[in-house]
Amino acid sequence: MPVTTRRQLLAATALIGLSAGDAVARTYTNRPPMRPGEAYPPTDAFRPGGWLFLSPAEAATLDAIVDRLIPADELGAGGKEAGCTTFIDRQLAGPYGSYEWLYMKGPFSAKPLPFQGIQSPLTPREQYRAGLAALAQHCRDTMGGKTFEQLAGPDQDKLLIAMEKGEVSLPGLVAPRQDTKGFFALLLQNTMEGYFADPIYGGNKNMVGWRMLNFPGVRYDFRDVLDKPGQRYTKPPVAMMGRPEWNGRPA
Repeated sequence: MPVTTRRQLLAATALIGLSAGDAVARTYTNRPPMRPGEAYPPTDAFRPGGWLFLSPAEAATLDAIVDRLIPADELGAGGKEAGCTTFIDRQLAGPYGSYEWLYMKGPFSAKPLPFQGIQSPLTPREQYRAGLAALAQHCRDTMGGKTFEQLAGPDQDKLLIAMEKGEVSLPGLVAPRQDTKGFFALLLQNTMEGYFADPIYGGNKNMVGWRMLNFPGVRYDFRDVLDKPGQRYTKPPVAMMGRPEWNGRPA
């Protein structure tokens, strides 16, 4: 049998296609030629309504935390209003929460180097469950029985700063599995992700993070602005699920 290379096969396929007629390119304007989510519809984990992993008490604490990490000001909404807690809840309920796609077997280094990546046997779900429980216990023991969300804003900031610097020990959080400083870093990272991720994941509600940065989102066509260099981009951002006026519904 003669040997056919991949290059020869591709060339033959191209010739067959061209012989059928002239190639015609279609140009789409106005709106995408498909409905959002048509090929890969979002799962229930990305839809609003209820908590999928967090308990109501954990969600209340997280609401208070994300609002101190990203407080509302003249530039934009705070972390709670932006839906950062919802984003974290959905992520914990999905593959990220279980590290489903990562290698999670030992050995784990007690003093990992920066390039070694994750060196804890705990998944994000386990880290959040243990971390929030430890924070609640610490507040009960040292704050007169109050929960974190019941503390005054300055007291919340003081505790979070101490966590960030590793100056406070939360009960049960011991390195290398999990420590207070590492838990704070996880909270901050996920809060920032929730503020700027596509709204399909539960955060960045009304695209507040994108509007603050004047980020256009995932608009599929920029031809109408390419010939205007140096001018401020003024069109509203577009998320992966589109905008109402693009989806065939009233704006």
